[in-house]
Amino acid sequence: MAGGKVHFTSQLTRNEIIGLVFRLTLFGALTYFGVKWMVNAIDPTRKQKVEAQKRAERILSRIGVSNIKLTEYELSIAAQLVDPESIGISWSDIAGLDDIIQEIRETVILPIQKRELFQGSSLIQPPKGVLLHGPPGCGKTMIAKATAKEAGARFINLEVSSLTDKWYGESQKLAAAVFSLAVKIQPCIIFVDEIDSFLRSRDTHDHEATAMMKAQFMSLWDGLITDPKCQVIIMGATNRPQDVDRAILRRMPAMFNVGLPNLPQREGILNLILVNEMVCEDVSVSDVAKMTGGFSGSDLRELCRIAALYRVRDYLKEEAKQKEVRECKDEENYYDALRPISMEDFICALEKMKYSKVHSLSAIQSIPVD
Repeated sequence: MAGGKVHFTSQLTRNEIIGLVFRLTLFGALTYFGVKWMVNAIDPTRKQKVEAQKRAERILSRIGVSNIKLTEYELSIAAQLVDPESIGISWSDIAGLDDIIQEIRETVILPIQKRELFQGSSLIQPPKGVLLHGPPGCGKTMIAKATAKEAGARFINLEVSSLTDKWYGESQKLAAAVFSLAVKIQPCIIFVDEIDSFLRSRDTHDHEATAMMKAQFMSLWDGLITDPKCQVIIMGATNRPQDVDRAILRRMPAMFNVGLPNLPQREGILNLILVNEMVCEDVSVSDVAKMTGGFSGSDLRELCRIAALYRVRDYLKEEAKQKEVRECKDEENYYDALRPISMEDFICALEKMKYSKVHSLSAIQSIPVD
């Protein structure tokens, strides 16, 4: 050093410069991939998100959605799409709800299928919100699936858990993706089962992230309502309509009460359940319907299932008496070996269900509450 100046005794060669640049580039690449690996490592749901996106791509291909560019969030929601052709429920599988089915056909399905007939009318348009409410096990979810199948609309079976994320602000983006995806693939039905657990009445004790997600959901929903050409329907089901936020009820003008079946409805449901079963001549479906007052559709199915199992029990007892193990590879032959369902089977099944319900209720009421 002389006079405060530094003199380099040698200069970097061309190869040394290339080596230095290479090392710096390698260091930068390692740093980039290292940071990316760390971000992925601290996100425990990363693997599930990738699998959901792959599943969404397969579903979109199967339902014929192509040439549509979707964001990462929209692909996460698209994993919950259901192909209408794969829905195994139709109107013929639902008994005792003819009035509700007819009204849904007129108010929801017809405006979607015959859109060109109502282009000049602002009144005859599919509602942007449909609420199915009533006791559990009465067919609300079945109606929603049959509606999607009948209308030929894309069906998003929205799981509320898919809208929650550990990162701040991600839930709002996922809520926005629900509507943006539905608009891109319309006509579309977004079904939210147990909607009261998600869009329940708001209060000051709500978590900030939950409150923001609800506000985002309702704000985007309002945007759909103001667009008359948009064919996106939010369909919710609940057995606690009193817990749903009033702002949500305002956005669901089409409400259908799916209540407990009355006597003619119970008879129709029993006939539908037993249509392919072997039943004795002494079985009176009308008498069984009279004995099952207050039963829901799922209760009636469970009753028939228990009654059908009694003949299996008798078959096993007879087999044990003969001490022979019957090897039957043909399921049809095994089915023919069972006796038909008798009226006594239904009576025993009914007594068993009533006994179970009474004792279950007593056990629940005996639990001490602190």
